[in-house]
Order: sequence, then structure tokens, then C-alpha cells
Amino acid sequence: MDIRHSADIIKRVSRIMFEKNFLDIFHGSISARIEKNKFLINKRNAFFDELNFEDMILLYAKKDYRWSESSLDSDIHLNIYKNIVEAKYICYATPPYLTAYSLNHVNLEPKDYFGKTKFDNIFIYDIKQFDDWYERAPHEIYHYMQEKRTNFVIIKGYGVYVYERSAYELAKTIALLENSCKLLLLSSM
Repeated sequence: MDIRHSADIIKRVSRIMFEKNFLDIFHGSISARIEKNKFLINKRNAFFDELNFEDMILLYAKKDYRWSESSLDSDIHLNIYKNIVEAKYICYATPPYLTAYSLNHVNLEPKDYFGKTKFDNIFIYDIKQFDDWYERAPHEIYHYMQEKRTNFVIIKGYGVYVYERSAYELAKTIALLENSCKLLLLSSM
């Protein structure tokens, strides 16, 4: 996949997701697989509303000096790409309704039409202890996805990791999950 084309797609999708409040000022990450052992990801402290090519970095599976500039989530993205061939785009997002819903529930069962037609009952992954999450996350997330045969994991109080074959489907999956949580929360008021 062409690097500039991938960067343009990431730029467009990240802006939309920022405007929808799925990506925060400094919380979130988005990447595209370029080749088998190469992916493009946002740098640390990137602003997702105005992401440009200079805010992204090309990483290889073999770590080098570039990794120090990359997103804190780069190891998670790498392990998903290494272990799940179908993954072409990955995003870690913090949609507010989804994240809020995850705090008080152990699963998500969408009741709205669009959510119900796309998803079944979804388990919410509880990381339990926060102290060592960033050491465990690169392995636990892709293991969960493989074990449950799913392309996303909702993490209690943290957000959601999603992979898809297209950036459009990536944004769509996050939007559907967020909307289902929003409707469930609003209907319970």
C-alpha cells in the first residue's frame, strides 16, 4: 500500500473521528498496514483534528530509533498486525458513551436496529489492575481478538481497539458501537 495514500486516509478518518469525539486530544491512535512488517501510525502527542504527514511515522516490526517518537500504542498495533492477517487499519478510540457504558456493565447487548443487526452480545474486557496495563496490553488485546474471533475489544473504563480491512469500516464499527451505548445510556435515564 502506498504510504502517502495511507497517510491521506488516516488524516481524513482521524479528523472525522476527532469531530465525533472518538479520538481525544492526546488519547487514541490510528494506523495503516503498509506491508507485512511495516505500518504507518500517529506520533506521540499528535492532534487528531489536524493530523498531517509529519504527525505520522513509519514503523517496522524490528524496533529502531523511530519507535521513541511513535504512539504509546505502537506495540499493540504491531502485535495485532503480526498475528491477525486481516488487519489493514487499527484504531484505539475513547468514545465517551462507550467508555462510560463500560464502567458499569460486563457486556453490551445493543437494542437499537443498527447495533443489533451488526453485533451480538459483546463482553466488556476488564483489565482489573491499571499498574501494569501497558506491559500486558500488547499481548492481551490481540489474544482476546483471536480467542473470541472478533475484530474489536471494548475495555472497561479505557476505550476500544478495532481493526478492519478498510478505514471506512473502522470508523463505521466505532460509530455503531458508540451509538448503541449512547442509546442504551439515554434510554435508562
